[in-house]
Amino acid sequence: MTEVTSVPIQPIAKGSLVKLWLGVLVAVLIGAGIAWYSAPKGLSVSTITEGTGGTPAADDVVFVRYKGMLADGSTFDESQDLPLPIPGIFPEGNPLPLNQMVPGFSEGAQQMQKGGKYVLEIPAEKGYGAEEKANPQTGEVVIPANSDLTFEVEMIDFMSEEDFQNKIAQIQQMMAAQQGAQPGAPGAGGAPAPQGQ
Repeated sequence: MTEVTSVPIQPIAKGSLVKLWLGVLVAVLIGAGIAWYSAPKGLSVSTITEGTGGTPAADDVVFVRYKGMLADGSTFDESQDLPLPIPGIFPEGNPLPLNQMVPGFSEGAQQMQKGGKYVLEIPAEKGYGAEEKANPQTGEVVIPANSDLTFEVEMIDFMSEEDFQNKIAQIQQMMAAQQGAQPGAPGAGGAPAPQGQ
Protein backbone atom coordinates (compact mmCIF):
# COMPACT_ATOMS: atom_id res chain seq x y z
CA MET A 1 0.00 0.00 0.00
CA THR A 2 1.20 3.45 -0.86
CA GLU A 3 1.54 5.97 1.83
CA VAL A 4 0.62 9.61 1.19
CA THR A 5 2.83 12.14 2.80
CA SER A 6 0.96 15.14 4.01
CA VAL A 7 2.41 18.62 4.02
CA PRO A 8 0.95 20.83 6.66
CA ILE A 9 -0.51 24.10 5.37
CA GLN A 10 0.63 27.05 7.37
CA PRO A 11 -2.12 29.38 8.48
CA ILE A 12 -2.20 32.77 6.77
CA ALA A 13 -1.01 35.50 9.07
CA LYS A 14 -3.68 37.91 10.24
CA GLY A 15 -4.07 40.79 7.72
CA SER A 16 -2.05 39.10 4.95
CA LEU A 17 -5.10 38.37 2.82
CA VAL A 18 -6.08 42.05 2.90
CA LYS A 19 -2.52 43.03 1.90
CA LEU A 20 -2.59 40.51 -0.95
CA TRP A 21 -5.85 41.94 -2.35
CA LEU A 22 -4.61 45.52 -1.96
CA GLY A 23 -1.46 44.57 -3.88
CA VAL A 24 -3.55 43.09 -6.71
CA LEU A 25 -5.77 46.19 -6.79
CA VAL A 26 -2.76 48.54 -6.90
CA ALA A 27 -1.20 46.51 -9.75
CA VAL A 28 -4.46 46.67 -11.74
CA LEU A 29 -4.78 50.44 -11.19
CA ILE A 30 -1.17 51.07 -12.23
CA GLY A 31 -1.67 48.98 -15.37
CA ALA A 32 -4.86 50.85 -16.26
CA GLY A 33 -3.16 54.21 -15.66
CA ILE A 34 -0.24 53.32 -17.94
CA ALA A 35 -2.63 52.11 -20.65
CA TRP A 36 -4.72 55.29 -20.43
CA TYR A 37 -1.69 57.61 -20.49
CA SER A 38 -0.05 55.88 -23.46
CA ALA A 39 -3.25 55.51 -25.49
CA PRO A 40 -3.75 58.11 -28.23
CA LYS A 41 -6.03 60.90 -27.11
CA GLY A 42 -9.15 61.43 -29.15
CA LEU A 43 -10.81 64.45 -30.64
CA SER A 44 -12.99 66.42 -28.22
CA VAL A 45 -15.78 68.88 -29.05
CA SER A 46 -17.25 70.73 -26.06
CA THR A 47 -20.37 72.86 -26.50
CA ILE A 48 -20.27 76.35 -25.01
CA THR A 49 -23.46 77.64 -26.67
CA GLU A 50 -25.94 75.33 -28.40
CA GLY A 51 -26.48 75.80 -32.12
CA THR A 52 -29.53 74.88 -34.18
CA GLY A 53 -30.25 72.81 -37.25
CA GLY A 54 -28.05 70.38 -39.11
CA THR A 55 -24.29 69.98 -39.21
CA PRO A 56 -21.87 70.50 -42.12
CA ALA A 57 -20.69 67.65 -44.34
CA ALA A 58 -17.04 66.75 -44.95
CA ASP A 59 -16.96 68.66 -48.25
CA ASP A 60 -18.85 71.79 -47.12
CA VAL A 61 -17.43 75.28 -46.63
CA VAL A 62 -17.95 76.59 -43.09
CA PHE A 63 -18.12 80.26 -42.10
CA VAL A 64 -16.56 80.59 -38.66
CA ARG A 65 -14.82 82.85 -36.20
CA TYR A 66 -12.01 80.98 -34.45
CA LYS A 67 -8.96 81.22 -32.23
CA GLY A 68 -6.28 78.48 -32.37
CA MET A 69 -4.10 77.83 -29.31
CA LEU A 70 -1.28 75.53 -28.25
CA ALA A 71 -1.27 73.49 -25.01
CA ASP A 72 0.50 76.35 -23.17
CA GLY A 73 -2.37 78.71 -24.07
CA SER A 74 -0.44 80.77 -26.63
CA THR A 75 -2.42 81.78 -29.73
CA PHE A 76 -1.00 80.61 -33.07
CA ASP A 77 -3.90 81.70 -35.32
CA GLU A 78 -7.02 83.82 -35.11
CA SER A 79 -9.67 84.61 -37.68
CA GLN A 80 -9.86 88.12 -39.04
CA ASP A 81 -13.09 89.67 -40.21
CA LEU A 82 -13.05 89.75 -44.00
CA PRO A 83 -14.83 92.37 -46.09
CA LEU A 84 -17.82 90.06 -45.96
CA PRO A 85 -20.72 89.53 -45.57
CA ILE A 86 -22.03 90.45 -48.96
CA PRO A 87 -25.77 90.66 -48.31
CA GLY A 88 -27.59 87.78 -49.94
CA ILE A 89 -24.36 86.06 -50.98
CA PHE A 90 -22.06 85.29 -48.04
CA PRO A 91 -22.62 85.26 -44.28
CA GLU A 92 -20.17 86.72 -41.75
CA GLY A 93 -17.04 84.82 -40.72
CA ASN A 94 -14.07 83.25 -42.42
CA PRO A 95 -14.89 80.70 -45.12
CA LEU A 96 -12.96 77.45 -44.56
CA PRO A 97 -13.36 74.47 -46.95
CA LEU A 98 -13.43 71.44 -44.63
CA ASN A 99 -11.80 69.18 -47.21
CA GLN A 100 -8.68 71.39 -47.02
CA MET A 101 -8.41 71.52 -43.20
CA VAL A 102 -6.43 69.22 -40.86
CA PRO A 103 -8.43 66.03 -40.16
CA GLY A 104 -9.23 66.98 -36.55
CA PHE A 105 -10.69 70.37 -37.48
CA SER A 106 -12.77 68.84 -40.28
CA GLU A 107 -14.10 66.04 -38.03
CA GLY A 108 -14.86 68.45 -35.19
CA ALA A 109 -16.63 70.99 -37.41
CA GLN A 110 -18.92 68.24 -38.68
CA GLN A 111 -20.29 67.96 -35.11
CA MET A 112 -21.12 71.69 -34.85
CA GLN A 113 -24.44 73.39 -35.51
CA LYS A 114 -25.08 76.82 -36.97
CA GLY A 115 -25.00 79.56 -34.33
CA GLY A 116 -23.17 77.42 -31.76
CA LYS A 117 -19.91 78.11 -29.95
CA TYR A 118 -17.52 75.25 -29.24
CA VAL A 119 -14.10 74.30 -27.88
CA LEU A 120 -12.38 71.83 -30.19
CA GLU A 121 -9.39 69.88 -28.84
CA ILE A 122 -7.32 68.16 -31.52
CA PRO A 123 -4.58 65.64 -30.65
CA ALA A 124 -1.33 66.06 -32.60
CA GLU A 125 -1.95 63.00 -34.78
CA LYS A 126 -5.18 64.60 -36.09
CA GLY A 127 -3.50 67.99 -36.46
CA TYR A 128 -0.08 68.53 -38.02
CA GLY A 129 1.58 65.48 -36.40
CA ALA A 130 5.39 65.54 -36.53
CA GLU A 131 5.36 68.46 -38.98
CA GLU A 132 6.32 71.96 -37.77
CA LYS A 133 4.41 74.97 -39.05
CA ALA A 134 6.30 78.23 -39.51
CA ASN A 135 5.18 81.77 -40.26
CA PRO A 136 5.91 82.13 -44.01
CA GLN A 137 6.95 85.78 -43.58
CA THR A 138 9.26 85.47 -40.56
CA GLY A 139 10.23 81.77 -40.62
CA GLU A 140 9.38 81.58 -36.89
CA VAL A 141 7.92 78.21 -35.81
CA VAL A 142 4.36 78.88 -34.66
CA ILE A 143 3.23 75.26 -34.23
CA PRO A 144 5.97 72.91 -32.95
CA ALA A 145 6.01 69.28 -34.08
CA ASN A 146 3.64 66.90 -32.23
CA SER A 147 1.54 69.74 -30.80
CA ASP A 148 -2.00 69.23 -29.52
CA LEU A 149 -4.24 72.07 -30.72
CA THR A 150 -7.24 73.79 -29.14
CA PHE A 151 -9.70 75.94 -31.09
CA GLU A 152 -12.49 78.17 -29.85
CA VAL A 153 -14.96 78.12 -32.74
CA GLU A 154 -18.17 80.02 -33.48
CA MET A 155 -20.04 78.24 -36.31
CA ILE A 156 -21.83 81.06 -38.11
CA ASP A 157 -23.06 79.14 -41.15
CA PHE A 158 -22.08 76.59 -43.79
CA MET A 159 -22.83 75.73 -47.40
CA SER A 160 -21.87 73.14 -49.99
CA GLU A 161 -18.67 73.59 -52.01
CA GLU A 162 -20.82 73.87 -55.16
CA ASP A 163 -22.93 76.71 -53.67
CA PHE A 164 -19.75 78.45 -52.52
CA GLN A 165 -18.20 78.28 -56.01
CA ASN A 166 -21.45 79.51 -57.60
CA LYS A 167 -21.48 82.50 -55.24
CA ILE A 168 -17.82 83.28 -56.04
CA ALA A 169 -18.77 83.29 -59.75
CA GLN A 170 -21.71 85.58 -58.95
CA ILE A 171 -19.38 88.06 -57.21
CA GLN A 172 -16.95 87.97 -60.15
CA GLN A 173 -19.82 88.75 -62.55
CA MET A 174 -20.97 91.65 -60.36
CA MET A 175 -17.42 93.06 -60.25
CA ALA A 176 -17.02 92.73 -64.02
CA ALA A 177 -20.36 94.49 -64.55
CA GLN A 178 -19.32 97.34 -62.23
CA GLN A 179 -16.00 97.80 -64.04
CA GLY A 180 -17.76 97.83 -67.41
CA ALA A 181 -20.23 100.50 -66.24
CA GLN A 182 -17.54 103.03 -65.22
CA PRO A 183 -17.37 106.15 -67.47
CA GLY A 184 -14.49 106.03 -69.92
CA ALA A 185 -14.17 102.24 -69.64
CA PRO A 186 -14.04 100.39 -72.95
CA GLY A 187 -17.54 99.51 -74.04
CA ALA A 188 -19.11 101.75 -71.38
CA GLY A 189 -20.79 103.98 -73.96
CA GLY A 190 -19.25 107.15 -72.56
CA ALA A 191 -17.61 109.91 -74.55
CA PRO A 192 -14.51 108.82 -76.42
CA ALA A 193 -11.20 109.65 -74.81
CA PRO A 194 -9.46 112.67 -76.39
CA GLN A 195 -6.73 111.73 -78.81
CA GLY A 196 -3.35 113.40 -78.77
CA GLN A 197 -2.19 115.56 -81.69
